[in-house]
Formats: sequence, C-alpha cells, structure tokens
Amino acid sequence: MENIQNQTQELEGRIALVTGGTKGIGKAIADRLTQAGAKVIVTARNQPGEIDLQHYFIAADLSVPSDVTKVANEIHEQFGGVDILVNNMGSNTLPGGGFSVLTDEHWDQALQVNLLSSVRLDRALLPKMLEQKSGVIIHISSTSGMLPIWESTMPYSAAKAALNAYSKTLSGEVAAQGVRVITVSPGLNKTQAMATFLEDLAKSAGISVEQMSQNLMERLGGIPLGRMADPKETAELVNFLVSPRASYITGANYIIDGGNFPVV
Repeated sequence: MENIQNQTQELEGRIALVTGGTKGIGKAIADRLTQAGAKVIVTARNQPGEIDLQHYFIAADLSVPSDVTKVANEIHEQFGGVDILVNNMGSNTLPGGGFSVLTDEHWDQALQVNLLSSVRLDRALLPKMLEQKSGVIIHISSTSGMLPIWESTMPYSAAKAALNAYSKTLSGEVAAQGVRVITVSPGLNKTQAMATFLEDLAKSAGISVEQMSQNLMERLGGIPLGRMADPKETAELVNFLVSPRASYITGANYIIDGGNFPVV
C-alpha cells in the first residue's frame, strides 16, 4: 500500500512541458502527469475553449522557430527550466494520394511540425537538464514511422522516421550526463484528430467513416486487441517512463498499438 501511495505523487516537485497538450494524447498526458504531482506546462496554437486551471498554458506554434524561442524564454523566466519534456506536437493533415500530389511546401510542413519543432525545443531546454544532471525527454512518434502507408501518410511517416533516428542518437549523447531520452510510438488512438482524419479519407473515397476505419485497420494488418487505444492508455505509459521507476530506460522506442506492429 505504501508503494502505491508513493507512486501517486511520484512526480511532485517536477516541472513538465507537454507540447500539443490541450487535446487528444497530449491532454491525456498532461492530465496524468498532473495527477502524479508534476507542475505541467502545455503549449498549443490556440487557448482551449475550456480553461484548465491545472496547467500553465503558453500559446505557440512550434513549427515557427521564433515561437519555440518565446516558449523557452517564458519557461526559463517563470520556472527556471523543466525536468520533463514531452514533445507530443505532431499532425498528419496533408493530402493523401502519393508522391505526385505532394509539393515542397507539404514536405516542409511535415518536417517542421513532426521533426524540427522537437529538435528546436530540445536544443532550447536540454542545456538546463544537463546543468542539473537530470531530466527526461519523451518524443511522441508513431507506428507510421515504421509502417508507412503511401496513400495517406507519406510525408508524416518520413518525418516520424527521422524523429525516431534523432531521438535514438540524442539519447546516446546525453545519457552519461543524467538525461534520459525515450521514444513512444502510438498506433491508432481514438482522438478528435483521428476522427477528422478518417472523415477526410472517407469523403475522398466516397465511403462511410465506419468502413474507412475498418479499411485502415485492415490496411495496417489488423489490431489483435480489436480497437483503437484510449489516449489515457498511452498517457499511462508516458507517466511510467518519466517516473523514477523507469530510471534505467533510455534510447528505446516503445510501441503501443494493441499488437498491430507486424514484426518482432
């Protein structure tokens, strides 16, 4: 019982930043870290409709370098730095249909949002972690980075694959200095963003959202657990990875996909 009670507030005194933290997986992570005792900062482009007094909010578009600088400066001024950084920001909103419909602007947008926003924020906030010789960075990637679908995720998958490689190399650089870097690759999560993605695909294909959802799961090879994840399930994994219980884990990529990924 004592061990369980200790775990409920095991992040007390820690400062955490969750990007894209006002909805979907990001909000679930922010809420879970708060529940574990952390003071959580969230970023998003727009203030959420319902004010969440649990979290310190900074409006920012992290695909814009100057906004990354703004966020880092405010964090350093208000909190001195962070102990936990969850780079959750990402999106797959570009046109489907393969290489011929994708412009240079589309590719640049995918890289800015899904890769370079994390690279820049790490560069801004990591020095303080290295100075204090402790910290955890989580990069939220996607199984799409290892299992791409040309019809709908080409630039997104390429950017997430690059994020996976970057995260692994960064972990090797900073591990000896007390900072852990871990990748989490969710599969399909039942979020509003996923619902919009499926609606757009269904409209383009002229079929129902239900049929498109089934088609997507079949295209991915099926999900043995038979459903999409609840974002809270992904958040629970992240909460464990940033906790002292995961103190010997770094450089790994954790796949959380209901058994979908087809290789050992």
